[in-house]
Amino acid sequence: MTATSSLDAKKAESQGIALYVHWPFCVSKCPYCDFNSHVVDKVDHGAWREALLTELAYEAARTSDFRLESIFFGGGTPSLMDAGTTQAIIETAKASWPSEPDLEVTLEANPGTVDAARFAAFRDAGVNRLSLGVQSLNDEQLAFLGRKHSAEEAKAAVTLAGSIFDRLSFDLIYARPEQTIENWQKELSEALDLLTTAGGGHLSCYQLTIEDQTPFKKDYERGVFTLPDENGGSDLFDLTQDMLAAAGLPAYEVSNHAKAGDACRHNVHIWQGGPYAGIGPGAHGRVEVGDKLYATQRLKAPAHWLKRVASEGHGTQSETEIGQQDRAIEMVLMGLRLDEGLDLGHLERVTGMPRFKVISEESLKMMESERLIDLSSDRLRTTRRGRLVLNGIVQELLS
Repeated sequence: MTATSSLDAKKAESQGIALYVHWPFCVSKCPYCDFNSHVVDKVDHGAWREALLTELAYEAARTSDFRLESIFFGGGTPSLMDAGTTQAIIETAKASWPSEPDLEVTLEANPGTVDAARFAAFRDAGVNRLSLGVQSLNDEQLAFLGRKHSAEEAKAAVTLAGSIFDRLSFDLIYARPEQTIENWQKELSEALDLLTTAGGGHLSCYQLTIEDQTPFKKDYERGVFTLPDENGGSDLFDLTQDMLAAAGLPAYEVSNHAKAGDACRHNVHIWQGGPYAGIGPGAHGRVEVGDKLYATQRLKAPAHWLKRVASEGHGTQSETEIGQQDRAIEMVLMGLRLDEGLDLGHLERVTGMPRFKVISEESLKMMESERLIDLSSDRLRTTRRGRLVLNGIVQELLS
């Protein structure tokens, strides 16, 4: 394949772009959270609308030949954003890139920060998929996680969201201190009933992890609480996979489960190695400009970001070119999280790298024999057993 045809093939497979919008403000900071979120007394919504639209224009101008695949409002707590700002961003994005009529537009919300009028305002603004940060249906565990809503408020928010939005998802955190198979089974069963009643088709179940620079990290190191050991975590993971699959929500990614056709298109696009523009404080992106891919990161401090956008039209902290090898490594890291796995032919076409220049053929064969991974029809997938040790598999394959 010539250099020109290789580039043409690459562009043909990467014409879609996703847009991520980061809203950095929350009512309170959860002790497990390491996201770029801040608690403030007051927000100048007019200034924030102007700044986000300015940065959006900057990214759209240099990627205008792409097709818009999805929009995702994350944070922070984007449901604290003025719905008029949300609408302005959606309309500007659609005017800046060609897009499909059924463009997926997701907004994250927390129970307790929304009501029927606000939900309806976001729907009317163009949001068609809501993701609720429920995290637990147990009041004691919600308090431990630092959440400000109660279990009843969470249930009410899910029910309300289901009556307003066509697509609905909510998050749960498991493998919490002293959590048993029995109480997680009960809670997960309750969550499935709630989701079904609300008409939702997506559930995200994340094992609690201790992130650096969080209050939980300090408490964990001091022995304030303990987490299930490796065997306990594996048992909880297996139960989650079995129950959700039996309920018609099989895993399409390590922690994400959906009915057929209800996977989050935005996240799948990114996990498959697709480019995405990130705007807002601390937002990351992967944008193709010309024939090069760049990793972008915005300034994290909201005030600094606002000032930089006002003076330069964007709040970029860093922009680094990603070479073929690094892009291939990213595609392996992300692609093996998906149940469908990594398309090795796609990897080669997008990066121009032969597969065994990226992954170790010897390690691949060894892990195939141990039934940790499976290679068939040019697609590399982890088995369920393999997903329990995914980090080790990736490290071995890339060594």
